[in-house]
Amino acid sequence: MTYQPRIDVDAVRAIDVHVHVEADEHDHLALDQELMDASAAYFRSSEKRTPTVADLAERYRSAGLAAVVFTVDATTATGHPALSSEEIAEQAAEHADVLVPFGSVDPHQGPEAVARARRLVTDHGVRGFKFHPSLQAFAPDDPAFRPLWGAIEELGVPALFHTGQNGIGAGLPGGRGLKLRYSNPILLDDVAADFPGLTVILAHPSVPWQGEAISMATHKANVYIDLSGWRPKYFPPELVHAAGRMLAGKVLFGSDYPLITPERWLEDFAGLGVPEEHHEAILKRTTARLLGLAGSSS
Repeated sequence: MTYQPRIDVDAVRAIDVHVHVEADEHDHLALDQELMDASAAYFRSSEKRTPTVADLAERYRSAGLAAVVFTVDATTATGHPALSSEEIAEQAAEHADVLVPFGSVDPHQGPEAVARARRLVTDHGVRGFKFHPSLQAFAPDDPAFRPLWGAIEELGVPALFHTGQNGIGAGLPGGRGLKLRYSNPILLDDVAADFPGLTVILAHPSVPWQGEAISMATHKANVYIDLSGWRPKYFPPELVHAAGRMLAGKVLFGSDYPLITPERWLEDFAGLGVPEEHHEAILKRTTARLLGLAGSSS
């Protein structure tokens, strides 16, 4: 079944642009157990840590929210077989009133990653792609990956990249080998400049490189910031300032569920001091426009 969205943008309270599928119907996990446990300890999450697509659909539907769901294919870097983005898309199609599937491909797979990205959009209907440079162990500005960025630009869907501090591997010796420098947002400045038709979403407050992220989103029309992975009350002041002013139309609600619940995020955001006239754009309208969802023009 090819995914076709049925989300009523006017009816949902918000669209969470950053939600993880962490298990499949066969009890296979998105990461190995050590990395899963380290991430849960870092975020001190009390939520179920292995939500399936069906779990997420039920949870978000009951909350009056919609969600962008995905996994990360880091097979080459970790040796752990990834969840299937094809299956995630097919299952999301059964819950198209609340879910939007993003795909993930392993950049190290070269031409096959490009071909698979094309299939995920044309055959399965995914509406974007998720990458995690530190977990997938690649530098986004490496020329080797230009064919992949060119293909995604041609397909006309966004690419969402983890940036900044990383909970995966946190507290483990050597961070389990994950290198934070791959998640410096400035490595994506070349990508955004060289592929101006590609929508680049910088995931999370990009600590310790928040200034770079704000500068990029201010400078380039095709760069956006998702606000997931941190409770808003802990956001860097410079990010709060930008979100309420020059970047009000360039920042997107995201929770990083199941690590942070959308309800907790929304409660914090309400008291953050961002002018209320910008709330609807941040919570759902800009995301809806980027994803081509019905009702996004109002």
